[in-house]
Amino acid sequence: MAQELDIFVKDAASKRVLLVGDLILDRYVYGDAERISPEAPVPVLRVVERSDAVGGSGNVAACLNALGVDPVVCGVVGNDPAGKRLRKLLTDAGAVCDHIVEVEDRPTIAKTRFVGLAQHRHRQQLMRVDEETTAPLSETDRKTISKIAVSAVEQVDAVCIEDYDKGVVTDELVSAVVAAANRLGKTVLVDPARLSDYTRYKNATVLTPNRAELSMVVGRTSSALSDIAADAEALRERLGAKSIVVTLDREGAVIVENGKDWIHVPTRPRSVYDNTGAGDAVLSMLAAAIVGGASMHDAVKLANIAGGLEVEKFGCVPIPADEVLAELRLESRNRRGKLRSVDELVNELKLRRDRGETVVFTNGCFDILHAGHVDFLSRCRQTGSLLVVGLNSDASVKLQDKGDDRPFNSELDRAAVLGGLASVDYVALFDEPDPLNLIKKVCPDVLAKGEDWADRGVVGREFVTGQGGEVRLIPLLSGRSTTNVVERIRGMEQIPHIEQTSLDA
Repeated sequence: MAQELDIFVKDAASKRVLLVGDLILDRYVYGDAERISPEAPVPVLRVVERSDAVGGSGNVAACLNALGVDPVVCGVVGNDPAGKRLRKLLTDAGAVCDHIVEVEDRPTIAKTRFVGLAQHRHRQQLMRVDEETTAPLSETDRKTISKIAVSAVEQVDAVCIEDYDKGVVTDELVSAVVAAANRLGKTVLVDPARLSDYTRYKNATVLTPNRAELSMVVGRTSSALSDIAADAEALRERLGAKSIVVTLDREGAVIVENGKDWIHVPTRPRSVYDNTGAGDAVLSMLAAAIVGGASMHDAVKLANIAGGLEVEKFGCVPIPADEVLAELRLESRNRRGKLRSVDELVNELKLRRDRGETVVFTNGCFDILHAGHVDFLSRCRQTGSLLVVGLNSDASVKLQDKGDDRPFNSELDRAAVLGGLASVDYVALFDEPDPLNLIKKVCPDVLAKGEDWADRGVVGREFVTGQGGEVRLIPLLSGRSTTNVVERIRGMEQIPHIEQTSLDA
């Protein structure tokens, strides 16, 4: 699956997507919440850091850019410092901002989150302060933004409408944009607001409500997938949409498409840290996959991955294409085996480190795998969460002066045998005489070697300890070594061959 889906992620690069919606400036105030105020039963936040980020539809733009797509942003900001700051952040996030309208009669929407450390370790939002005006735009501003949005449709490969119901996304705007896109045969994806009436989204190509939003608009709640599919299909027909994708958190998503049976696309359960931004990640990945040529089914598979990665992070963090590709490789690891190129390995290790895992590294030729190796690798694995084995390539073994007939087994065969061990998570080849360059790229938390290296100097020790890691010398099983095995085999080759005589002769 990964090899097929990664094509759509790669083919989305440099496509252009128009993003129409409510632009929001997200502000964060971080601090330590170590005591309760003597004035009232509330925590006291001692501020240590402040940061700003794009929010609302701007976060979808940042997510699209992280996936390699070029976002064209159409929205509204006020004539104020927050608006200028938001424009700067959007530009820094790779967005084209020529279609943003500055208005005089409303401030830029800003949401300030006060975040403290929970249990001195995890960030926990204490409070949010919103500065916004959600009244409808003036007639002049409504016409201006509709005209600008319609003109931008010709310049892009698809359109996303992100509606937070803040007064920008109106019936007039959606109708004009959808009509222009339909004339040009371009997909319009809508992440709807929490409304009881979806009439404004009529004739859009794809809608992506979550379970609660669907329940609100159809007027009933059900946990049965068949009921959800039936409600989504009725809504799709009423609106004239081609597809509706209902996101279901840990249950994945349900797809209803015109002329097709409904499909449930499951997802892998995640450790949810923060739901913020998950819907934006889903919408951006859907759009990227579709402009990359994916079917709706494949696009939703990718969107499930992006949304799952998002909930494992704090706040709105754009999920880059490399991280999605790394997750695809993780999901198909059993079918692909454990051998990785260095670039693939680095990407996957970043993903797993983000989840709090500890990387252990060891290396060797592992030409003839024996009980000593199995015990050693198992002990290495016990020092962390996952084990990377740096494997000498055939060319590297030739540099070890082990004999002209070494290695006995090719690098791919040796990698396959190592990959069959439960203790080994990844195998990476290196061509140099020693693994130092590979160690610098892997940057392990633990560098493990056999205790026989105590007096020989462990390659990479200075680098690993300099990065805050540690070196572990692992006890070895007595009497088990490749040298002993090879000597015994070579000794057997010296025994004269005795030809057996048939009893029937």
